[in-house]
Amino acid sequence: MSFEETKARLEMAGQDHVLQFWSGLSTDERDTFLTELSQLEPEELKEHCRRAAEAANSQSTSEDLLDQRMEPVPPEFIGSVRKTDQRTLSGWENEGVSQISKSKVAVLLLAGGQGTRLGVPYPKGMYSVGLPSGKTLYQIQAERIQKVQQLADQKHGSKCTVPWYIMTSEFTLEPTERFFKEHHFFGLNPSDVIMFEQRMIPAVSFDGKVILEKKGKLAMAPDGNGGLYQALVDSKALEDMEKRGVQYLHVYCVDNILVKMADPVFIGFCVQKDADCGAKVVDKAYPAEPVGVVCRVDGVYQVVEYSEIQPETAELRGPGGELLYSAGNICNHFFTRDFLKDIAENFCHQLKQHVALKKVPFVDGEGNQVKPTKPNGIKMEKFVFDVFQFSRKFVAFEVLREEEFSPLKNADGAPLDTPSTARRSLLAQHYRWALAAGGSFVNSNEEPIAPKHSLARDEDPPAVCEISPLVSYFGEGLESVVKQKALRSPLVLDGKMV
Repeated sequence: MSFEETKARLEMAGQDHVLQFWSGLSTDERDTFLTELSQLEPEELKEHCRRAAEAANSQSTSEDLLDQRMEPVPPEFIGSVRKTDQRTLSGWENEGVSQISKSKVAVLLLAGGQGTRLGVPYPKGMYSVGLPSGKTLYQIQAERIQKVQQLADQKHGSKCTVPWYIMTSEFTLEPTERFFKEHHFFGLNPSDVIMFEQRMIPAVSFDGKVILEKKGKLAMAPDGNGGLYQALVDSKALEDMEKRGVQYLHVYCVDNILVKMADPVFIGFCVQKDADCGAKVVDKAYPAEPVGVVCRVDGVYQVVEYSEIQPETAELRGPGGELLYSAGNICNHFFTRDFLKDIAENFCHQLKQHVALKKVPFVDGEGNQVKPTKPNGIKMEKFVFDVFQFSRKFVAFEVLREEEFSPLKNADGAPLDTPSTARRSLLAQHYRWALAAGGSFVNSNEEPIAPKHSLARDEDPPAVCEISPLVSYFGEGLESVVKQKALRSPLVLDGKMV
């Protein structure tokens, strides 16, 4: 596309200010900038900027209170690890393993964000929280996929595949691809690891103007994890799923170190309930905990952000003393492929746009680079859970926080969700598994370490034990390895020791 055509398109959108430094750009810079600008549709850009400025300016007005229109998820649509008998749980697990053995299950990772809050310049999945093995999040997740495939094959005499779809962004695609190649895809077949990019959209100033990051580059940002649905179409990932015979998707965020990849119990529960959409939830730790709540509003399922719930509503309790709105969202979902296809084809453009006010680096009118100290721009995001409203049959599934949810969001020094808390959560889980399988621990002097069966959330286990996912997916099969054995702490139990 020529400069004249591009300029005319930008004028139509009211955004031709982005060309103010054109005369000072080199030939290569001009070519790169024209390529970027040619991907913007004038009407879409105009509408995007209008909506962003409008949404940001309306943030200060009082929101319509949701409290009077909220109701909890009805009990018949909730499954629970904690409240369900073992026979029923086993039935759900068997169903899930059966579907996995037929290669009908895939996992889909939302990995478009950078590790900015962690203080690292690379994608979060490449981060090591300091486990004895030194494993990164990506390696732990890849090994869990291998193990769940192996368990399904052993049970059903099959040779199944759980494809791993990884949604990246412009920031994370190249380093993620390189990282996987360098590590030989952590033992997975490269053809079963499918990476694709979500769309990038321009950041907008409070007066509705696209922000220039450099003289010849727009300030762009991923369109949130709700950009998944458009990205599935753009990348033809949905077509790939259909060719492979995938019917069920487990969708999750990269930063949860305890995530159960393709969790057979969750998959089986959703399949047996004939659900097209499901969400794992954890019991809120306390009424004001800053997590979104899965509930119904005007009879429609959605996640209500904690900031949208009045304190007195958050405190409400049921007849047994339990919190009425306790279903904390952990970005861990089940979708049928048909549901994803329906969303992508029919409902993508109806998804709500969420406003994020950010400090966006920019060039000023004189072309100087500026790093703002307070929010100066609007990034519009869609959230993956905003499709719940379109579900034909939605279910929620309550899991134990200490077993399945420990996100990595902040650098050490923050009170929560740090490398230290993530590492502690995983090592505490593995310590519990070893004790449950009949193991006991000794220190480096072969002196017994007294077992501790209950740990506080901020308490390190008395012995250090890390169990490779290649040895055990979720605590199973450990008796033959640890029962009646004195295990020396620190212990890394990997495939070589089994």
